[in-house]
Amino acid sequence: MEYKKILEMMDFSKGLIPAIVQDDENGEVLMLAYMNEEALKRTVDTKRTWFWSRSRKSYWNKGETSGHFQYVKSIGIDCDGDTILIKVKQVGAACHTGNRSCFYRSFEFEDGGAK
Repeated sequence: MEYKKILEMMDFSKGLIPAIVQDDENGEVLMLAYMNEEALKRTVDTKRTWFWSRSRKSYWNKGETSGHFQYVKSIGIDCDGDTILIKVKQVGAACHTGNRSCFYRSFEFEDGGAK
């Protein structure tokens, strides 16, 4: 039932959709991955994140091999229905590098220029 409600709001007409994964407790953006309808269905059904790997051309359940699972707390849909925001309880690192977030490299700007 939940899946059908979410699917009605989604636009998969262009294929894969970006899925932004965010820590439910502190708001940290953990990663960006891609989903198709089946990955979204698996995510809703299991309450754990599933994605479509563009390089391997297969489904992957985040944490299946590493043990660093993402337990879904909520799913938000953007205004166009072509991007989703998944808030999760993250176990361990979200990034394959071992970092908590895939966005561990950042540039700070001061007075209009990079430091």
